[in-house]
This record gives sequence, C-alpha cells and structure tokens, in this order.
Amino acid sequence: MSAPSPDLDAYFTRIAYSGPRAATLATLTAIHEHHARAIPYENLDVLLGRPISLDLAAIERKLVHARRGGYCFEQNALLRDVLRALGFHVTQLIARVRWQVPADVTTALIHMLLLIEVDDRAMLADVGFGSRSLIAPLALEFDRAQAGSIEPRRLIQRDALIIHQTLHDGTWVDVYQFAPDPVPTVDFELGNWFTSTHPQSRFKQNLALARAGHDCRYALLNRDFVIRHVDGRTEKRTLTTPDELLAVLGEFFDLHFPPGTRFGPPDSPWPS
Repeated sequence: MSAPSPDLDAYFTRIAYSGPRAATLATLTAIHEHHARAIPYENLDVLLGRPISLDLAAIERKLVHARRGGYCFEQNALLRDVLRALGFHVTQLIARVRWQVPADVTTALIHMLLLIEVDDRAMLADVGFGSRSLIAPLALEFDRAQAGSIEPRRLIQRDALIIHQTLHDGTWVDVYQFAPDPVPTVDFELGNWFTSTHPQSRFKQNLALARAGHDCRYALLNRDFVIRHVDGRTEKRTLTTPDELLAVLGEFFDLHFPPGTRFGPPDSPWPS
C-alpha cells in the first residue's frame, strides 16, 4: 500500500511559494526558506492538552489548512513528504538535543531532521528546531562555517557522530548530535509521544515559539519575547498579560486564538 501524498498546491499556497518544483538544490533551498518563514515553530497544542498526530492528513489539517505551526516531528515530517512527492531522495534522521544542555547530561533521541541527496550533494534540512531552526539547508560538509540561518552554523565530527553547531556569543556551541543512519518512523512516534505527553518534557513545562522573519528571527519562551537581527542586534521584552501574549502570537507568529484563550495548567507560565 503506497503512502498518502501531500496536497502540494495547498502546501505551496501556505508557504507562499510559486517557484519551480523540479528536484534540484535550488528548489530545495527555496522551499526550505519559504517554509521556515511561513510556518512557526510552536508547542501550543501540547499546553492545551491536545494530542499531536504524525499522520500526514492530521499534520496538513493543522499546519497547512488551519495555518498553525508545530514542532520538529510535525514540521519535518511535512517537509519530508513534500520533498519525496517532488522526487527528492530523503532520509529521515534522529538526534539528541544539546542546545543549552550541560555537557554531563545525556539527552534522549527526540529531534527529527532530514538528509537530502540532490545534485550530487548531501544536504541537511531542518525547519523544526525552534530558535535555532535552519532557514537554508546545510551541506553535509565539515569544519567550515555555513550561512544556514541568522547565526553561522557548522558541522563537525566527534567520534562516530555528527555535531550541528551554532556560533553563539563568539563561541561554537552544540545544537544537536546525530548519526547519519536511516531511522524507522516508529522511533519518531515514540519521541513524539514522550515530547507531547511526559510530565518532564520541556514542552509540557514551557511555552515555546519561533519563526524566521526577514533578516531576523522571532522567539518566545514563556514570557520572554526576543527579536534577533542578522546584524547582531537583539530586542527583548517581557510579556505581562494574557492579552499581550495573544497580540504577539498574532502579530509576529501569525497565530490567532479567540480572546480569553489560556495555555497550560495552573502552575504553568500561562495558566488556563
């Protein structure tokens, strides 16, 4: 039985893309950038107690037709299916998050990313890592800075693993680590279940959003709203009221909820 096919026309309308659909590096780069700018990273359904489904039809209903966002398992699964429908060779990979994690703490395999072989090159695509998501795919090449986002990125090798790093305050810092081995879909189902339901998951404890703008990135963690510009400038502000939160969601993330919407349990940053 063949896998369901994504609604390409609806997807391209959603990301405001009207360019070529041939399986080339130029097409991959353009689609990746349009997706990153149009569809926000967000975990609001987790805080609202709604299940996160990785079924293509459910992802399309949410991210495409309802104009919502999602996190890595949703975002990169949608991009994977779109790219495959266009004829790209896509391998799904899984990573351990290292961003802002102490070196002595071992993390679980709970981040999805994609490896694409195109025009005799291997490229990494990732539209689902929040405040450190890529805007453009990275070449699978090591020990050199690449312009894949607001901040310079690079890939290095450490033992048998590949490390994705970002330049942060003048220092190269790990974002995540992974092996370039194909991963069965069941591993993503398990990671998605943990991420969206386990009481210790950071997505159950925090409100997190991010979206690429033009020459900047918008990021919101709980009450702290930050705009990081490509020239290094940073604007920060603390949200103080639920109405202010809903206004920021609408203006900067194109996410619109009814007045009075609250996110999370009574002990959360934005209680219901």
